[in-house]
This record gives sequence, C-alpha cells and structure tokens, in this order.
Amino acid sequence: MPEPKATATVRRPLLARRNLLLLGVAVLTLVAGYLILDAGHATAAAVLLVVGYCVLLPIGIAL
Repeated sequence: MPEPKATATVRRPLLARRNLLLLGVAVLTLVAGYLILDAGHATAAAVLLVVGYCVLLPIGIAL
C-alpha cells in the first residue's frame, strides 16, 4: 500500500500584524489616560480611557 502524502499545514498567527498594532495603540492610550488621570486632568483622562477600552481594544481584537 502506498503511504499517504504528508500535507504541509500552514499555521496562521492568532493575531495579525494589524491587530497587534491596534492593541499596542490601545495600551499606549490607556497608559497615557492613567498618567493624565494621575496628573489631575480627569476629563482628558476619561476620554482617553473610554477610547482605549471601548474603541481600540475591541477593534484590535475583532479585526
């Protein structure tokens, strides 16, 4: 009997380059938000934290 041919399996990375880039931007946005919050600027910090958590992180995971 002939042996079955070995098929090369190509593994795709779990997250593409675009995902990692967006997640990196999200982390930087969150760090900036917390640093600004520590400096006492609550409104600017809230905007950055909402953008980081509610916009950039989900987009970075979903795309």
